[in-house]
Amino acid sequence: MRMEAITWDRLTEALAERVAAAETGRDGSPWLRIAIDGAPAASPGEPAARLAGALRLRGRPVCRVSTEGFLRPASLRYESGREDPDAYYEGRLDTGALRREVFGPLDPGGSGRVLPDLWDPETDRATRSPYTGLPPGGVLVLHGPLLLGHWFPFDLTVHLRLSPGALERRTPAGERWTLPAFARYADEVGPEEAADVVVRVDDPRRPAWNGAEWRGRTPGDEA
Repeated sequence: MRMEAITWDRLTEALAERVAAAETGRDGSPWLRIAIDGAPAASPGEPAARLAGALRLRGRPVCRVSTEGFLRPASLRYESGREDPDAYYEGRLDTGALRREVFGPLDPGGSGRVLPDLWDPETDRATRSPYTGLPPGGVLVLHGPLLLGHWFPFDLTVHLRLSPGALERRTPAGERWTLPAFARYADEVGPEEAADVVVRVDDPRRPAWNGAEWRGRTPGDEA
């Protein structure tokens, strides 16, 4: 894959222009659904916040959702122990809740009422947050790790790539037990091949992306 240097500002503008140009999702939904996929060490929330801000400046309503608000209860996440990489890979994220509370309302004919979070992993209790009404033309920006491979109806996917060495260096010592989960993700899902846009973030000050090879359609366009 050919990668070229880019600044975060230019990357944000390129993505925002592409998203803002789309009128509907690929399935005809009046909402667009964007993924910013990356390990915690890649800080996916930061580019997600940048993109959300750029879209709002273009007049597009945005609902930014972190997967940290849709983790399963601790009793389920840690059923096999607190440092089980397979449980982290397979059972950390409450995919059913995401489909029901986030993606379902944004299906064609949906209500647009999105729940921004469901579960607080710190207190291990329901957040009881109110629903957010996203009007037609609005954009969901979902960010977090291990997002691809679940058949979520994304209209644009961005993967923040870390080499294995960079991932290990930037992952805190107490979280390195998760590294086999990301190795498994790379083998089984292949996010670099699956994502529409790949951004290399080994050095977060000097990102690079596959812009020269990005020939994806504007989100929502038909082939």
